[in-house]
Amino acid sequence: MIRISDETLEDSGTRDPILWLRGEKVGLGPFLRELVPLYWRWETDPRALLGYGQQYAETEQTRAAVFDTQTRDGSPYFTVYDLAGQAPTPVGTSQLIVDNRTRTGEFVILIGEEGRGKRLATEATRLTLDYGFNITALRNIYLSVVASNVAGIRAYEKAGFKIIGRRRNSGYWLGEVVDHIFMDAIPEDFPGPSVLKQKFREAP
Repeated sequence: MIRISDETLEDSGTRDPILWLRGEKVGLGPFLRELVPLYWRWETDPRALLGYGQQYAETEQTRAAVFDTQTRDGSPYFTVYDLAGQAPTPVGTSQLIVDNRTRTGEFVILIGEEGRGKRLATEATRLTLDYGFNITALRNIYLSVVASNVAGIRAYEKAGFKIIGRRRNSGYWLGEVVDHIFMDAIPEDFPGPSVLKQKFREAP
C-alpha cells in the first residue's frame, strides 16, 4: 500500500492530502508533483497500456515534463484517493481535457494496482463528471475506449456515460485489431447524486 509520506504532508502544512470532493469510497484531490513517480508507475503498467491501447511506455523523465504541461493548461486534473483506510491513499488519476471554445471535455481515468478490485472507478468517474458539469460548466464530456475493455465500458455506463458510436479497426487489444467505442455524458443525463450540490445546499 502506497501512501503520501509524512515529509510531504509536513511540507504542505497538513497531515492529510487536500480533497476537493469526497464520495463514499473515493476522494478527488489535485495533481501533485511529488506523486509523479507514482503516476508514471500506474501509467506504464502493462494492464494500463492495454486499456489505453498504447504499444509502449514513456520514461519517467518524459512523464515529469508532461506534468508541467498538464498543470499549465487550465484543465482539471485529479488524484484519486481510496478513503477506506485511516488516511486517504492515492490509487489513480482522472482528467478532463477541456476545449474552451466548445465547453466540452475529454475524460480520462486510470486506477492503479492499489485500487483495483475495489469498485472505485465508477465513483471516481461520477465525481469527475460532477466537477466537470457543476464547477467547470461543461456542456458535454466524452471519451473513447477500446471495445474489448468491457469492464471499463460497464463502469462508465454506471457513472452516466452513454454509447454514441464506434470507430472500426482503430485500436489494439492483446495484439488483435479492435474497434473504439465512443461515449459521452451531458448534464441532463447525469445520474448523480451530486456531491457538489449537496455540499452547498447544506452550507449555512
